Amino acid sequence: MLEILIQGLLLSGLYALIAVGFTLIFSVGRVLNLAYGSYIMIAGYVYFYFSQLLGLPPIVGLLLAGILGSCMGLLKYNLIVKPLKGDHIPVEISTLILAVILQSAIILYFGNSAKILLPIFQGVIHIGNATVTYNVLAATLVSWLILIVLFVFIRKTHVGRAMQAVSMDSKGASISGVNINKINMFTWGISGFLGAIAGVFFASYTQLSPSMWVAPLIIAIAIVIVGGIGSIIGTLVVAHIIGFMEIISVALISPQLRGVFTMLLVIIVLIIRPKGLFGREEL
Repeated sequence: MLEILIQGLLLSGLYALIAVGFTLIFSVGRVLNLAYGSYIMIAGYVYFYFSQLLGLPPIVGLLLAGILGSCMGLLKYNLIVKPLKGDHIPVEISTLILAVILQSAIILYFGNSAKILLPIFQGVIHIGNATVTYNVLAATLVSWLILIVLFVFIRKTHVGRAMQAVSMDSKGASISGVNINKINMFTWGISGFLGAIAGVFFASYTQLSPSMWVAPLIIAIAIVIVGGIGSIIGTLVVAHIIGFMEIISVALISPQLRGVFTMLLVIIVLIIRPKGLFGREEL
């Protein structure tokens, strides 16, 4: 039971980090960024290239992956989202097509076979009868640190309050003097950074492959639908619900059922409460 509790907490922290960047984009820009999983995939390969092929320190590889993820977010906004003027369906289709193109590019350069990503932090720690790797523990701590900083930033800073204003009423925010374009650019950049950092830890937790962007995208969509699209608090709570559901189903039933109960939860919530458990669409 202790092992399930610990593993559930650790996995939930990683899932929260994966999903919060996805939530930010929808809350501020009202766009489902279906290429969000590509941040995770590309970040894993960037870390692999710099840390395992070139031999740079793991922390350097992690930071470079985060910076590239942020740049990808900015480019995606300026080259796809902004020209389409937020027209939801064309934007979402375009971002999905971009993810497939990036997957093909990764296959051409690195091949189609899966790779093992060495952990950023080596070693294990024993807590009771539970064995926890330093890498997964670090992922959880980094996740909570980033999420706390992000929460305080949104609540306490001028830019954060502008993001809240745009998420609630973009036209009203524009009339009051908020630069909508700059806020959207900032949000896409932050989202890319969060996705990339989560991607490196996720890849080291599972494995590195060109198709690895699909699973975290599904996780992110499931979390934000159940939590309430646009709600950061909902994202945090549901990330923990889903994290524990997966650990329990794998430990007590079968590893083959990983993700099945998550999908069932999404269906049930969509039927009973279509707006999600928290039902909010602002930060």
